[in-house]
Amino acid sequence: MSFSDLFGSGEHLRNLSHFAAIVNLAASDGEINQKEEAMLKRFAKKLDIDQEEYEKVIENPNSFPVIAYNSVEQRLERLHDLFKIIYADHEMDKEETVLLKKYAIGLGFSSQVSEGIIKRSIQIFSGQIDFEDYHYLLNKK
Repeated sequence: MSFSDLFGSGEHLRNLSHFAAIVNLAASDGEINQKEEAMLKRFAKKLDIDQEEYEKVIENPNSFPVIAYNSVEQRLERLHDLFKIIYADHEMDKEETVLLKKYAIGLGFSSQVSEGIIKRSIQIFSGQIDFEDYHYLLNKK
């Protein structure tokens, strides 16, 4: 039985794949802590992942393939979700950085572009943005 036979196709399959990537990142620094688990449950609900699928992903997140997107906006939205789970514990370790880069490339970003996006996202999520960027973000509608 194939992966798609088990879980359907289309957008739900992409959501399941994305959720597995989020679980991988949450577990990359050892155990999934309470904050990460709470966020995983919110993401599961947001991505329409039912309890049975949730348990299968938690059990073996590496068994779900990364699915690329044609839209840059969709890729960025997926990366944004990943940064939220990474920073649930207010820090980003080396393993999470490595997994994040692999995932960004799997989504369809080139290696060079993924490095730039990840670097800038780290600055934003860790509060290292300069005043001009802060001002821009506040005034953006």
